Amino acid sequence: MAKTIKEINEKIRKGEVVVVTAEEMIDIVEEKGAKKASQEVDVVTTGTFGPMCSSGMYINLGHAKPRIKIGGGKCYLNNVPTYAGWAAVDIYLGCTALPDDDPRNAVHPGAFKYGGGHVIQEFVAGKDIILEAETYGTDCYPRKKLKVWINIKDVNEAVLFNPRNCYQNYNIAVNLSDKTIYTYMGILKPHLGNANYCSAGQLSPLLNDPYYETLGIGTKIFLGGGIGYVAWQGTQHNPTAKRKENGVPCGGAGTLAVIGDLKKMSPEWLRGTTMTGYGVTLTVGIGVPIPVLDEEIARYTAVKDSEIYAPIVDYSEAYPQVIPGALGEANYQELKSGKITVKGKEVPTASLSSYARAREVAEILKMWIKKGDFLLTEPVAPLPGPESGLTFKNMRMREVK
Repeated sequence: MAKTIKEINEKIRKGEVVVVTAEEMIDIVEEKGAKKASQEVDVVTTGTFGPMCSSGMYINLGHAKPRIKIGGGKCYLNNVPTYAGWAAVDIYLGCTALPDDDPRNAVHPGAFKYGGGHVIQEFVAGKDIILEAETYGTDCYPRKKLKVWINIKDVNEAVLFNPRNCYQNYNIAVNLSDKTIYTYMGILKPHLGNANYCSAGQLSPLLNDPYYETLGIGTKIFLGGGIGYVAWQGTQHNPTAKRKENGVPCGGAGTLAVIGDLKKMSPEWLRGTTMTGYGVTLTVGIGVPIPVLDEEIARYTAVKDSEIYAPIVDYSEAYPQVIPGALGEANYQELKSGKITVKGKEVPTASLSSYARAREVAEILKMWIKKGDFLLTEPVAPLPGPESGLTFKNMRMREVK
């Protein structure tokens, strides 16, 4: 008999809920079957901790004396440019933003040492940050320049808003060329010298609910060490991506846009990260609870690394030139073994995301639910699924002469 989120929340309140991690669910389903598991388990927790470039924070600074209209001007946090095209004192800092004087050179030792992701980590840690702004004056906002210290405790709102997180599967990056290349998937050595991937596999949130049956707008989640919510489908959400028979996509598919109160988060789960020769980003901890409403969802949450396949993609030519196709595929059990075979060659593997930290996220979320500190939410609207027909599109190239 199917359960409801309302019924599960009542069990959480009474201290009777049965909650396990996605890792633990694998053994339960193998031992008891999906039907029995769905009757016994109420919630499965998932987790991931990896670099997520489409992340950032917005802040309301409060008004200076005299007032200044930063909107329409220039604004920097610790010398890193923010977006100030909003109202007078609302700004947004993207995690990939770089100081104007960053050398932006792959071989320069000073390149990409500090950027938006690092500012976010320091800000959430409670450190003082230098705000510098320059704009035009108006009758109601006469001030034109400002250089002050700001702190997360003093601003009105500090909100983490990430337009694309939690990719549902992704590429395995390799390099077929004869030179080392520097990418958002890390340093790739020539002649298939290494293979990098970035997913928690069997612990990853969207891989445990492949058709987004329990997730939707308003779903409450673990975000950056605090509480967050799914705000919308993430950018590049691609639910019509090719899938295996078990429903798991065999390439990048669904994504989440997420939001939460930065003042209640932790630098332990929001880490500024330098990608050598490429840029900066933010490594984010996210955990999603999946209510086990029926046997089908129980089966999905027992997906194993050996059942999740990702495409092997050449980042020296095929990826930058948007050439379709892959060099084959590998599953996450193979990837986590430390080596895969590509074009007949044994290639060492490495992950950009941390499985150990993903496991920790899932355990923390499990503890919150068991203690009654975290109730599940009913989505107010579903995420677009395969039936929506929504498909990721590359840019339509209409060049201006």
